[in-house]
Amino acid sequence: MPRAREAVIMRILGIDPGLRFTGYGLVEASRSRMTVVEAGVIRTASRSPLPARLRELHEGVRDVLADGRPTAVALEDLFAHTAFPRTAIVMGHVCGVICLAAAQAGVPVESIPPAAVKRAIVASGRAGKRQIQRTVRTLLRLGEQPGAHVGDALAIALVALFRRGASPPPARAQDLP
Repeated sequence: MPRAREAVIMRILGIDPGLRFTGYGLVEASRSRMTVVEAGVIRTASRSPLPARLRELHEGVRDVLADGRPTAVALEDLFAHTAFPRTAIVMGHVCGVICLAAAQAGVPVESIPPAAVKRAIVASGRAGKRQIQRTVRTLLRLGEQPGAHVGDALAIALVALFRRGASPPPARAQDLP
């Protein structure tokens, strides 16, 4: 006899913002497991003018929100180095477009600082991308390691789920390094 499907408690869309590549990962949590519903990268044409790229990004995020119907969006908070002020300005536009798409869909947005994601996922605010990707792969029991942008987006979604009371699934012997 087939098992009854567990009720979904939360569905979080994690977003790793970028003008060229914006990673996203939709993670669903039930009482005993977390599963990836969809994940990918929204790409914009690097030769296009900024307004056109922002429109492409808005449309891509809008489509992911419409298809995935998340409970909330978890967005990596803006990090800017003082040596690169233009990057901070462009990233402000990117985050604004993502927040606009979420607001238009009626989905709340939570910003999470990059160091908080690293601490929550691997217990170190200075963890590298590969370490984050390996831990995300283990926590979500993925067949292969996610790429950098998708791995970051899934990590952001996981942190938002943890903050809402979801627990990571118990480790299995084959998942341990």
